[in-house]
Parts: sequence; structure tokens; C-alpha cells
Amino acid sequence: MLAKINIPLFRYLCRMHFFIKILKYIKSYSSYVFLNICSNIFSVIFSLFSLTMIIPFLGILFGTQEKVYAAQPLSLNASSIKENFYLFITTTIDNQGNVEALLLICVIVLIMFLLKNLFRYLALFFLTPIRNGVIHDIRMDLHKKVLALDLAFISSKRKGDLTSRMTSDLVEIEWSIMGALEMFFKDPISIILYLFTLIFISPQLTVFVIILFPLAGILIGYIGKSLKNSSKKGQDKLAYIMSIIDENIFGLRIIKTFNSEDHFNSNFQKSSNDYKKIMNNILRKKDLSSPMSELLSTIVMVIVMWFGGQLVLSDNSLLSPQEFIGYILIFSQIIPPVKSLTTSYYYIQKGSAAAERVYEILNKENKIFNKSGALKINKLKQNISFNIKSFKYDNQIVLDNINFDIKKGQKTALVGQSGGGKSTLVDLLPRFYDLTEGEIKIDNINIKDLDIYHLRDLISIVSQDSILFNDTIYNNIKIGNLNATKQDVINAAKAANAHEFILKCDKEYETNIGNAGEKLSGGEKQRISIARAILKNPEILILDEATSSLDSQSEKLIQDALANLMRSRTSLVIAHRLSTIENSDNIIVLEQGKIKEQGTHSELILKDGAYKKLHDIQYRNN
Repeated sequence: MLAKINIPLFRYLCRMHFFIKILKYIKSYSSYVFLNICSNIFSVIFSLFSLTMIIPFLGILFGTQEKVYAAQPLSLNASSIKENFYLFITTTIDNQGNVEALLLICVIVLIMFLLKNLFRYLALFFLTPIRNGVIHDIRMDLHKKVLALDLAFISSKRKGDLTSRMTSDLVEIEWSIMGALEMFFKDPISIILYLFTLIFISPQLTVFVIILFPLAGILIGYIGKSLKNSSKKGQDKLAYIMSIIDENIFGLRIIKTFNSEDHFNSNFQKSSNDYKKIMNNILRKKDLSSPMSELLSTIVMVIVMWFGGQLVLSDNSLLSPQEFIGYILIFSQIIPPVKSLTTSYYYIQKGSAAAERVYEILNKENKIFNKSGALKINKLKQNISFNIKSFKYDNQIVLDNINFDIKKGQKTALVGQSGGGKSTLVDLLPRFYDLTEGEIKIDNINIKDLDIYHLRDLISIVSQDSILFNDTIYNNIKIGNLNATKQDVINAAKAANAHEFILKCDKEYETNIGNAGEKLSGGEKQRISIARAILKNPEILILDEATSSLDSQSEKLIQDALANLMRSRTSLVIAHRLSTIENSDNIIVLEQGKIKEQGTHSELILKDGAYKKLHDIQYRNN
């Protein structure tokens, strides 16, 4: 039985743990937190002063206020402050009359309300940089983490899911932070100060308030726990929907080509309906918080009125009529922060679910990291050595017993059927993935012993799918070397046979190429990628089927550009068209993750093996 109680409690504490970790970001804004707390305290104090003015006001109005002609010395003691204030009122009444005393109290009330609202605004003013700053810091940490994580983890996640964690989840956390700051810095301060004032006015009556409010809180907490579980489901479902939207937009040409709009709309509608049901459940539970807290507060208010009325009507006269009315007014001011406290609690429950999803990324261990004392190299002096016993991906063996060397300045080509492990092999060199069995060495140094930044600084990649960004042509090329001058960029574009078509664009090098370079043709995008690689001036060049999807004219321009790029560089080339790698120093044929054969073009032709078959098939098709 104990285990059944503890397991849900343990899960609850774990989720709240994630939210508490989010609150640690507030440390950087401690000065604003201090100013926010001070402003809230002064706001409540001036609110109390304005409300307590009602008691002498009513006493003067109804003639029930006893005059005070002697008071103890003024001090921070509440009784001393009260007696000295009544002495001030008595003196004003005797010297100027009741009307002037009422006018004075009205002016004091007005001033107190002005000061209350001034400090209330200041509290919100100092809260703004905390709210936006914390979300900015979390977003930056998330972005840095996503860019730092290994490709294996990123590939296992939908892009829409990662986007959701950096957008909609952060919105939930933002509102949760607002709720938390009100909960920790405003509402408790208000409740405590109002409560002490109520105790001072009537200890007996306040006992009921202290007993009844926690009972109401237990019921509200039960609903909040249910809301948090639903919120986690809602965030997960929203992330899935964003993934579908991302995939559908990316594949819009295929959807239209195959007239599949109805099919994809149907699938999307199902997911959207599921999300609608979850959100209906969440919003109903959240919307229940306000009427429930108001109902519970009203019940407490009625009990207070009933019991307080008895104190006023009792023979002992434990409470004067004006004090009772003042008590009710001050008590009514406790209800808004209590309601706000419950609303904040609901937001925190939702935020805890979002924080859990955010910290799933932030806490993810990066499997690709620098060893302590990692070596830094700037040149390839001798060779690259591959000695791979095996490499698994998703528990499937992708590479098995791969051994070969590439000497400095040599061109090595990888050929074979799709799925043979060629792209995986080249991805191991820049440590996009790490070997568990075997090693890759550069100049007899295991690449795991090299500093990752310096290792990747040696390498440049031109892939089949040109990866360009929604920016200008100039900025896309300059990614290759952020310290390059404008002339360096132009020279790289000329070497890549891209300069001429760039000059024909509307804004030349400052032309925006659109999302993923959609405003450019395939050949133009590829030449931009090659210009980027040339600008980097790498020691090692990886070409991943860089010309496989181009027309003959574009291929000729790009072959010339690649020839410029590969000149005097160590190259590892994945080739689809064998005609492009016939002059390679070494050609490796991969089949099902194993080396089938290797050698020069002429040697492999004479062997009459797998390479010869691929070669003959291509030439027959041509």
C-alpha cells in the first residue's frame, strides 16, 4: 500500500525538480528579483494603510470612535502606531471638526492608493527583464545543446519535436515563471502581511481563516496534479503535430504530384482532433481553478461574517462594528492573492511538464566530446588510416572489417550500391559518430585524441544535397571562413564557376536565396557549396555524390570546380557516376558494409569483379 502511495509522489517530485532547475536561471537576475520583492512589499504596505484608514473613517462617521488623548511613545510596535494615529485623529477632530478629519483621511487614503499602484507597476517593471531574460537564457542553452549533440541523437528526433521544445514549451515555461514569481515574491507577501493585520484586529476570527484556507488548498492541489499529467500529453501531441506540418511542407511537391492531399489531410485531422481533446481537458481543468477558488473563498468569507458578527453582537463587545467592517475589507483583499496563488499553481503544473521536456534535451549526454588534454593539429602531414573492426547503428552492423589508408594528397573513391555504408564511413572521419570497435588515425594519432574543433577545421564537405541557409549568397559562402574578406569570397566563387551566375542575380552577392536555397537551381546551389568549401581551404576534402543529380551542362561546370577544389588536397569521394573517379589513386568497392575489392580503375577493370560489373552497367545505360 505504501509503495502505491509513494510512486505517484516520487513522480510528482521528479517533475517539480525539473521546474525548480528552471528557476535557477533567475540567479542571474537577482538584482531585479530584489527590486521586485521590495516593490511588492511596499505595494502591500500602502494597500494596508489605505484599508486601515477605513476603520477610523467609519468610527468618525458613526460617532463610535473613542478619542485618544495619551499614547505610548511612537515605535515600530503595531499598538504604538495605532494609538499615536488615533491621537492624531482626535487632535484633528478637536481642533478642526469632524468634516475636516474626514477630508484628511480621504486625502491620506488617496495618497496611499497612488503609492500602492506606483509600487505595483514598479514590481511588474522589474519582473519584465526577469521573465524575458530567463526564457532567452534557456532558449540559448537549448540551441547550443542541439548544435553540440551528436547526429545520432538528433537523427532520432523529429525536427518538429525539437522545434516545439524551443518554442511552445518555452511559452509554457514563461507563463510558469510568471506564476512562480507571483507565488514566491508577491502573493505570499500579500497574504502574510494581510494575515498579520487580521490577527492584530481579531485573533479569534483569524483562527478560522488559518484553518479553512489550507483545507481549500488540498482540493485545489488535487486538480492541479491532474492538470500537469494532461499538460505533458498536450505538449507531446503538439510536438508531433509540428513534426507533421514540417514534413508536409517539405514534401509538398510529392503530395501534390501523387494527389495525396486528402490522405495527408485525413492523417493530420486525426492528430489535430486528438490534440483538441487533450487541450479541452486541460483548459477545463485550468478554468475550474478560478470559480473553485472563488467559491471556496466565498465559503470562508461567509463563515468569517457569521462568526465575526457574533463577536460584534456579544455582550463582551470583542470587536467594534467599524473594526469588523475593516476586518471584512482587509480579508477581501486576501482573496485575490489566494486566487492568484492557485492560478499560479496551475501554471506551474503545466510548466513542470514543459520543463521536463526541455531538460530531456539539456540533460542529454553528448557522446562526442573532447578528451582531457586533446591534441591540436593544423595540418595533415602523412596519411589517414582507417581500421574499423565494426560499426553499429540502431543495433545493425553498418560497417565490418574496413581497413585502408589515404596518403596526403591522394584521391580515394568509395563506390557501391546504396545502403552499402559509404556515407556512414565518411561521417566517421569528422566524428559525427564515434567508433566503438576500431580506430581512425590522422598522422598516427587516433582522431578521438584530437581536439574536435581542430579536427573538423581540417575537413570540408560537399554533399549531394546542398545544405544552404535562408540568407544571402555572400553569407552562405562566407560560412567557409568567417574571417574572409569580400574579395576572398569572390575569388572562391570564381574558382567554383559560380561568379558569373551570381552577377546575374538581382542583388548579386547580396541576393537572398530563400529557404534551403529554393531560389537557385540544383547546379547553382552545388556551386555555392563548392565555393564555401574552397573558401575554407581544407586539408581534407569529402565529396558525397556531389554531382549525382545534375544535368550534363551543370555537371561539366561543377567537375571543373571540383578539380580546382581537389587540386593538391587529400580527398575522399563517394561517387555515383564512375566516370568521375577513374583517375582516383584508390577505388574502394563497398558491399553491405564490407570492402569487396579495391585498387586503381585499371586494376579493378582487369579483376573483372564487382567494380567491372558496375562500370559495364553504367556504360550500357549511357
